[in-house]
Amino acid sequence: MSQPARVELPDHAPHVLVVDDDRRLRDLLARFLTDSGYRVTTAASAAEARAKGEALVFDAIVLDVMMPGENGFEYARRLRQTSQVPILMLTARADAADRVTGLEIGADDYLSKPFEPRELVLRLGNILKRTTAETGKEAEGPQVIRFGPFTFRLDRGELRRGDEVIRITEREREILTILGHRAGANVPREELAGGATGANERTVDVQINRVRRKIEVDPANPVYLQTVRGVGYRLVVD
Repeated sequence: MSQPARVELPDHAPHVLVVDDDRRLRDLLARFLTDSGYRVTTAASAAEARAKGEALVFDAIVLDVMMPGENGFEYARRLRQTSQVPILMLTARADAADRVTGLEIGADDYLSKPFEPRELVLRLGNILKRTTAETGKEAEGPQVIRFGPFTFRLDRGELRRGDEVIRITEREREILTILGHRAGANVPREELAGGATGANERTVDVQINRVRRKIEVDPANPVYLQTVRGVGYRLVVD
């Protein structure tokens, strides 16, 4: 089976979480999706997927149904209580009842194993196109914020200085997106930590300092990314 040629991924490439307890399949899908232009994170269980979801935002999830412990149906059902992230479910069963169950829970599409990876890429692309179109119709407020010489695309997570794309990490992107949606408002440190507590909250300070080094003339005296003592931070936009 031929695979797509590897490409250099842009910073705004869709980020997909692959959840499957089969390591070989996870690795195969990660390679294939990366070669097809996606950023990929993998998880071997629902618990690991949930932990990664606390720190990262995903554009779509490829989710295996038959996993030990909490299965894909259970994970999707809990996820739908707080998130509408697109879900493509995978299963070794071709049972129509399973397919109906997944769709009733809120899965966007369903693919039975074994499958051709190229079909998965096509289905995933179609899901993201539909989601983007629907979100675009319903979106409110600006999708680009400006502060000094910088612009940040909230829909793509893309930071630019003029025409230059500034490379940022996934966590830096997450923090700028949260602050950008609440531009000018005070954002608690716990919210920037993704609901985590303790040591994970303290890592927010480290990430903030890294972002400041990329957008502030003097990171020790920030103009745009300001500290709100006793609360958290705020992003001052034009």
